[in-house]
Amino acid sequence: MKSLGIGLIGTGYMGKCHALAWNAVAPTFGDVARPRLVHLGEANEALARSKATELGFARASGDWGRVVEDPEVDLVSITTPNQFHAEMAIAALTAGKHVWCEKPMATSLADATAMLEAAEASGKVAALGYNYIQNPATRHMRRLIADGAIGTVNHVRVEMDEDFMADAAAPFGWKSEAASGYGALDDFAVHPLSLLTVLVGPLASVVVDMAKPYAERPLASGGSRAVETHDIANILFRLQSGASGSLLVNRSAWGRKGRIAIQIFGSEGSLLYDQERMNELQLFQARGPAAEQGFRTILTGTVHPPYDRFIPAPGHGLGFNDLKVIEARELMRRIAGEPAHLIEFATGLRIERTVHAMARSHETRGWVDID
Repeated sequence: MKSLGIGLIGTGYMGKCHALAWNAVAPTFGDVARPRLVHLGEANEALARSKATELGFARASGDWGRVVEDPEVDLVSITTPNQFHAEMAIAALTAGKHVWCEKPMATSLADATAMLEAAEASGKVAALGYNYIQNPATRHMRRLIADGAIGTVNHVRVEMDEDFMADAAAPFGWKSEAASGYGALDDFAVHPLSLLTVLVGPLASVVVDMAKPYAERPLASGGSRAVETHDIANILFRLQSGASGSLLVNRSAWGRKGRIAIQIFGSEGSLLYDQERMNELQLFQARGPAAEQGFRTILTGTVHPPYDRFIPAPGHGLGFNDLKVIEARELMRRIAGEPAHLIEFATGLRIERTVHAMARSHETRGWVDID
């Protein structure tokens, strides 16, 4: 596998995460050529130069277009705010680059569709940043379900909660602007939708109610501005398999830091998982004497690949950034023509269609089928 030349656009929280992943993927897995950190793009030259030095990139530009045009760049990591994803991804694909774009794909269905069309026309790999599906714990859940460990899945419940927008006094930011999308649905619910997709399959229909816990937020310059997005969404759904389910998401849930709680109920057992305890899952199987049945905790370790590539002993735990390293490795496998565990643009567009169906349901106050 030849060394990839990496371009990075955006150096915030997720940009740093991508840079750490590109730096760590070769020494972690040992079977790929070390990526070359070629070109970093930011909002201005000074910030770009500073971040390039910090993250290890050879060149820096205050114009993201120069990253896309760089002939030494083979792949572009896009980690900018949601509303810029489509333009940047399409430009990179048109220039013949592979793309690793953070979720969600775009803020409009038309833009997401155009992104997929650009990917198909380019023949390049285009993947989305859904790294929670890479967790050895959720990968093991997938295997258990596929192997029939809990029988036929008939009901699913998912809750995703964080409190980064819980403070009513926090100033108005871009995530409260309509330009960023719907709010909790596309900024947030897409993560559990990615997990549902790989664990139990896609959704078929939805009914949704969204809410704004705060009607307005203060401006740093004084006064206030009306909040244009919804921080809470309550969803009932049917899977394509026919199973029922619910998805509850809240970006303003005090005390919740990174919770994705999944309960999967089957005809012969159940699985439980909580992202805040990301290195374990619980399995119940309706087998053996009733007096001895109960949930058992499975702690991830070297028997749950690719945990073993990071730590040689169980119980020590992986973290969020480690999942991004795994995702980078899967992306490199896909570029090399090998099977890979990723959410590519085609599947990502299905998630986007689901999000927009949810928004239509909220507007029409009724069930909506997902196209």
